[in-house]
Amino acid sequence: MIVIGLVVFISVFYLMITEKIPASWATMVGGLIMALIGIINEEDALEAVADRLEILFLLIGMMMIVHLISETGVFQWFAIKVAQLVRGEPFRLVVLLAIVTAVCSAFLDNVTTILLMAPVSILLAKQLRLDPFPFVITEVMSANIGGLATLIGDPTQLIIGAEGNLGFNDFLLNTAPMAIISMVILIVNVYIIYGRHMVVSNELKARIMELDSSRSLKEPKLLKEAAVIFLLVLVGFILNNFINKGLAIISLSGAIFLVIIAKRKPKEIFENVEWETLFFFIGLFMMIRGIENLNIIKLIGDKLIGITTGKFDMAVLGVTWISAAFTSIIGNVANAATMSKIVAVMVPEFAKDIADPVKIKAFWWALSIGSCLGGNITILSSATNVVAVGAAAKAGCKIDFVKFFKFGGLIALETLIIGSIYLFVRYM
Repeated sequence: MIVIGLVVFISVFYLMITEKIPASWATMVGGLIMALIGIINEEDALEAVADRLEILFLLIGMMMIVHLISETGVFQWFAIKVAQLVRGEPFRLVVLLAIVTAVCSAFLDNVTTILLMAPVSILLAKQLRLDPFPFVITEVMSANIGGLATLIGDPTQLIIGAEGNLGFNDFLLNTAPMAIISMVILIVNVYIIYGRHMVVSNELKARIMELDSSRSLKEPKLLKEAAVIFLLVLVGFILNNFINKGLAIISLSGAIFLVIIAKRKPKEIFENVEWETLFFFIGLFMMIRGIENLNIIKLIGDKLIGITTGKFDMAVLGVTWISAAFTSIIGNVANAATMSKIVAVMVPEFAKDIADPVKIKAFWWALSIGSCLGGNITILSSATNVVAVGAAAKAGCKIDFVKFFKFGGLIALETLIIGSIYLFVRYM
């Protein structure tokens, strides 16, 4: 049965990598096959989803809020304002767009962020008659790095937070510093590789200054309402450790109140919820429960403990680099869902010799760093990458696997090395 379970698991990821069928169908089919052949029963399948309902409801709430915010055109307005702020200077423009993307990705769904930012960046690059690739690839890297900063920045963080029982402030204090360091590394690389060669005439810079940002803004009343609700939701996330209402309740409450205030019909809102993403997670959770039932997770965890011979520092760094390697192949969400179970096996073993709860949590931060920063290695490493490449292609900027890997792999390698040093210095 173990062999059959592994074949199903590997086959699903092969289908996703080769894009034979949509990822959501692949994971759902995999989970249902495991149920039909008896690896999991109906109770296991439902429990696997129920245990992570907070993740699903949190995502639904944020998707609804972000959709309504996007209707106001505020993201496009902000991007144009940023371009005019630097007076069309290309490298400064790339840097500021990257920072905007990273900040937005830290608090919004990074897939939605890249969908909104990439077309605007390509438009600005074309206005300056520059290759859009440095703009797009920098924003993709920024989105994945920004997702590292908070609990809600990336679906991988939600999974890790749920498995490790970690709060919003835990991520701010432990992974946000590494996200800032990674952004500095990214910007330095962009300057060395692309920035020095970006030359734009004064005439082209003037065109940027002539763009009317106010034309991007729509529904000012909705913008004010959405801004107030969104800020309240963020405050709720930050204070959740004290008010203990739950991230899902806070997210859904903000979304429903905003929908009612904005006078939107349920059908209109629900049509814009990314159900494909949600069903991808549901199928994935079912498959992970199947792997758990076969004790594969525990076997891998025990093997990793054995390889590191109980050495805490080796084990933490091992989690970081193994996570990054898995992420480059199966994607950061699948890696986080799988590796979080392995880490859950490792933590109690090392906790026997390490009494400091702050130190033992380094395993979760290692998984977070490996998953998020490893998300920059290949196009397949993150849903953000796939979405950005698709959006760029529609705008006439083709990014193939090798072109992405040459830059993304370099950024991932450098940030993972610094991330390992960060973990070593801070927790070991």
